[in-house]
Amino acid sequence: MFIGAREWLSGIQSGQDVRAPEAVPGYARPRGRIMPGSTLRSLIESLPMTQESSISTPFTSVDTPALLLDAGALKANIQRMAAFFTHRHCKLRPHFKSHKCTAIAKLQMKAGAVGITCAKLGEAEVVADAGIRNILIANQIVGPLKIRRLIELCRRADPMVAVDSADNVKMLSEHAVAAGVRIGVLVEVDVGMGRCGVAPGQPALELARLVASSAGLRFEGLQGYEGHCVDLRDETERTAKTSESLTALVETRQLIEHSGLRVNIVSGGGTGTYTINGDCEGVDEVQAGSYAAMDWWYGDIRPEFKQAMSILATVISRPKPGLMVIDVGRKGVGAEWGAPRVKNLLGSEVVSYSSEEHMKIAVPEDSTIKIGDRIEIIPSHGCTTSNLYSEFIVHEDGVVTDKWPIEGRGKLQ
Repeated sequence: MFIGAREWLSGIQSGQDVRAPEAVPGYARPRGRIMPGSTLRSLIESLPMTQESSISTPFTSVDTPALLLDAGALKANIQRMAAFFTHRHCKLRPHFKSHKCTAIAKLQMKAGAVGITCAKLGEAEVVADAGIRNILIANQIVGPLKIRRLIELCRRADPMVAVDSADNVKMLSEHAVAAGVRIGVLVEVDVGMGRCGVAPGQPALELARLVASSAGLRFEGLQGYEGHCVDLRDETERTAKTSESLTALVETRQLIEHSGLRVNIVSGGGTGTYTINGDCEGVDEVQAGSYAAMDWWYGDIRPEFKQAMSILATVISRPKPGLMVIDVGRKGVGAEWGAPRVKNLLGSEVVSYSSEEHMKIAVPEDSTIKIGDRIEIIPSHGCTTSNLYSEFIVHEDGVVTDKWPIEGRGKLQ
């Protein structure tokens, strides 16, 4: 049986020994690093807490719109993903861009993650400020302004970056030599997404050789992200296309290793493909991120994870019996993959979300919902939703237990 989320959070912070559950419901019992009955002491170490040690605030006192985080669902999601990777060669390097919150990143690290993935240098700086050293910036760091910041980051953390061009390799090498540091580098391989990355095979080998021979750089391995596959709705198609992409990536690894270069890391994947990448020989890390807080877009294809993120909103108008309007619009919800969904309100449907500060929701004409009532909506895209708020309102069973800052919000540079 799970202990309550509030007890889990507060017990660990106070230094108590908190025991792992016998198993995650609906999932095989974890083995290896997280064993049944093993101690999870200090799983949440140095989390940002409010001045009051215990907040007990009903949602009625939370101003809206607000970004909510269900502590119980978050806990279950982190444990489920950690359990999957515990007994596998492939390990988890969660993506910070999904939640942008160092409190969650620390939970993921304490649950067994090997490091954190970041999309931007600014995110990596935030993660390093939180005391996490093993960081992969899954992107190209280009130009003197950013490379100088990367150099400074190297003095307090152990970042790796992705490259896909000789020009970028030259830039990084020159700055690293001048500063007296070494930068870890992954060669990014285009495995079918058609975004960044060098072609698989010989082009990737040539770039890997250049990195390995460049002063100030340390060739670590490869990155290949099958972003064109991660959210395919049909599981059979998703599996087939992901496997095709991974074949190109693993064959490139083998080519590089046969040339005499050591490949320490092959990294990629996401929430939609973690089971495929995680069981693929030759892949060492999965960069899943959305699993922790979730959105409905991933929830539809990965129902094993619970919906932890939602947006609390207030009904501000009932212009007619079958319609209500709430106080959040496009400025407050990531909706790239479709209309938000209303949580636990039978017969309701978002009919318009194009306004900046309003959302129209169809409800049954005999609905008793009234002006001033609170509802929760689920975004289709959690990554862009978290970027719109400064904090998570952490709760259990409708009671607010804490507030966690979203330090990575707006870190676009």
